[in-house]
Amino acid sequence: MIKTILWDVDNTLLDFKAAESAAIASLFRDFKLGECTDEMISRYSAINDVHWKKLERGELTKPEVLIGRFETFFGEYGIDKALAPAFNAEYQQRLGDTIVFRDNSYEIVKSLRGRARQYAVSNGTVVAQTKKLRLSGLGDLMDAVFLSEQVGFEKPDVRFFDAIFAYDPDMKKAETLIVGDSLTSDIRGGMNAGIKTCWYCPEGKSVPDGYRVDFLLRDLNGIYELLGR
Repeated sequence: MIKTILWDVDNTLLDFKAAESAAIASLFRDFKLGECTDEMISRYSAINDVHWKKLERGELTKPEVLIGRFETFFGEYGIDKALAPAFNAEYQQRLGDTIVFRDNSYEIVKSLRGRARQYAVSNGTVVAQTKKLRLSGLGDLMDAVFLSEQVGFEKPDVRFFDAIFAYDPDMKKAETLIVGDSLTSDIRGGMNAGIKTCWYCPEGKSVPDGYRVDFLLRDLNGIYELLGR
């Protein structure tokens, strides 16, 4: 029986790509950098992903990721890299301006209140995630929120999960499930912590070798059947 659900936020409960695209496009206008095309946003997204993967492996610090991704991106398009810190600071605020739920996630989380403890678990910045959770209403539905900047460790580090279990001594690993879209962050983190893992992959991909995925969801509404097992 699952009694605790650890929900990833970006690209699980909320559509991060929609927020990312809107934030970057609006900042290009405000910083007078010209048009940010779909191709440019796609390239930024790839650069961003590489940087976050390095963070998960302990190769970069969070500040190095946040500024470095924009320095790399700007460098490829001939934009002054010195703008990266200011651009990133505004970007953190803008990320929370566009709220798009995935698979009716708000109603799903709301309907599960009282049936299971629900915690939001994210490597996103405190500034961005606090705003997203507030404006989406998801923050009010959670029993607690765990952000890596506040915890002091990033998923998939087992110490991130140790902090959650320390917060709630009644939690049992056999009754805890993490639901997330990232194999390297959420699923690897769940494996490290010894809890059940649920990979949310609406793209229809197969589970690659090297990962223990206990449950696979193509749609978040499948969580109801999963909890009924």
